[in-house]
This record gives sequence, structure tokens and C-alpha cells, in this order.
Amino acid sequence: MQRRKLGGSGLETAPIVFGGNVLGWTADEATSFALLDAFVASGFNCIDTADVYSRWAPGHAGGESEIVIGKWIKRRGHHNDVLIATKVGNDMGGGKTGLSSGNVAQGVEASLKRLGIECIDLYQEHADDGKAQVAETMEAFAKLVKAGKVRAIGASNITPERLRESQAASAKNGWPRYETLQPHYNLVERAGYEKDYEGPAAEMGLGVIPYWSLASGFLTGKYRTEADLSKSPRGGAVKQYLGPRGHKVLAALDEISGGMGATPAQVALAWLMARPSITAPIASATSVAQWHDIAKAADLTLSAEAVRKLDEASA
Repeated sequence: MQRRKLGGSGLETAPIVFGGNVLGWTADEATSFALLDAFVASGFNCIDTADVYSRWAPGHAGGESEIVIGKWIKRRGHHNDVLIATKVGNDMGGGKTGLSSGNVAQGVEASLKRLGIECIDLYQEHADDGKAQVAETMEAFAKLVKAGKVRAIGASNITPERLRESQAASAKNGWPRYETLQPHYNLVERAGYEKDYEGPAAEMGLGVIPYWSLASGFLTGKYRTEADLSKSPRGGAVKQYLGPRGHKVLAALDEISGGMGATPAQVALAWLMARPSITAPIASATSVAQWHDIAKAADLTLSAEAVRKLDEASA
């Protein structure tokens, strides 16, 4: 399986990262274990999660995804053939929120305990924090790397300005810098990343691992009318795409996937993987069959004409 560099971290990921938001939420523990087993057996190696997953679900307090991953790692007896990427900064309740040095320090300890590991491969800021000083946050991350609790750091949902400020603070003080960027990016969400982040990410040599790569399932073709929105708990998130542009994108995906003997989801992921600035899209699955379908995208090579059609349909 091909490996792609995550910035200058020394870490390398397969072309698709597994989205752990579903683990312990829409995928119960047994299903989660089966998914992770299938993921690794397919030759992939990077799992993305966050401390806050899945606090939004009724009866959940956050940490459910990390706990499931931790149990899976314990059952295997090691995690040296996979990369564990998690995040800190979103509201965990009880005042545990933001990127202050104190919250970063307690957040990593809580994540390490839930995951049952000694070192997190990639630790990412999950949400921009306008209250914490950039230097405070970057120094806090630097201490974690120095202590051997974190191998590399990355940023998600950060403003372009704060990204530049953070990298400058690291350079000035000799601290580790952000090596990865996790933006919201897919065929129906292009403008923000391409306008504000694609250039800086290339300039900084960042590994880019976009989330919601399938637009909460819209790009699978599963949702085509409002009547389809009830098909899953995530259906409500795709209503915004049920318009002329969304249907134009689906039509292009249908045409290209049909001609290649592929699925719309595979083509949508292949489009992301073909973009020079993208390292590996993050994609979730809630069944082993669904994962195997997604995994095939890594072997799909789009023609220049297919890329052009998708670019035009999604412009």
C-alpha cells in the first residue's frame, strides 16, 4: 500500500484515513472492532479520532471513540503498525475546553488513558481558540512532544491567520510546528479550502487530511431527495446539498463511476486523492462492507477528463 508523508513529521499514512467519529456511536463496539480489523487488513494505517467524539449523542459524555480504539489496541497487544491521530480543544464539559496550556495538558492525559497508549502519533488542535495566546498553545504542544507523549502536532478548524501565527511562534522559539492541516473539503465544499488554505498548506509543506470527504454521505449518492434524509442519523446534515449544484455533482459522479465500474463514493474520494495538495482524505464507514467499498478508491485512477468534469460540475 502506498504511503504519503504527513508534512515533515516523519509519519506516513496510506491514501485514506479512517474517520473514527462513528466508533462507539453509529458503530457499536463489536462493529467498531470489525471495522478496524478490516481497515488494517486492507493495508491502511491511520485512524483519526477526537476526545469529543461522540459527546453530541444522547447519553454520551465524549471519549467514546477513544475508549473503543483503546480496547481494540489492548486486544491486539500493540499499535505500532497504525497511527493514532486525536484532537483537543472542543468543549468536553466542566470547563474543559479551548487551547490553554492547562486544557492541552489535561486533555492529552485523558486521551492517553482512554486510548491505553504511551504516545499519540498525531495530536491536533480541534477548534480555533481566540482566548488562548498562540504562543501558550504552541509551547504546551512542544512540552508534550519533548515529554514523549506526542510524536507530531497538527491543526483543524484554524483560521489562516492563526495558522501563520502559530507556525511563526514555533519557528521563533524552536518549538515543533504544525505538520498537518485537517480542513473541511470535498466536491461540494471547495471554496473555503481552495481560497484560504491550499496555497499556505503547500507553502508550509503540510500534510492535508480533509474531513467530511464524502459530505456526510451525500457524495455516496445515498441522498437524492428530502425523503432520503431519514436513511441515517447523519441525513439532516446533507439537506443543504439538495439543490441544482449538488445534483450536478451527483450526475457527474454517476456518469464517471458508471464508466469505470466504480461507485460514486470511490470516485469522490479518488478526486480528492488526485489533488496535489491533498495527502489523504478521512472517510468513515459503519459496516465492513461499506469500508471495503471505500477502500477500493485507493486503487482508482481518474483520467484527466474525469477530473475536469468533476471540477466543472462542482465549481
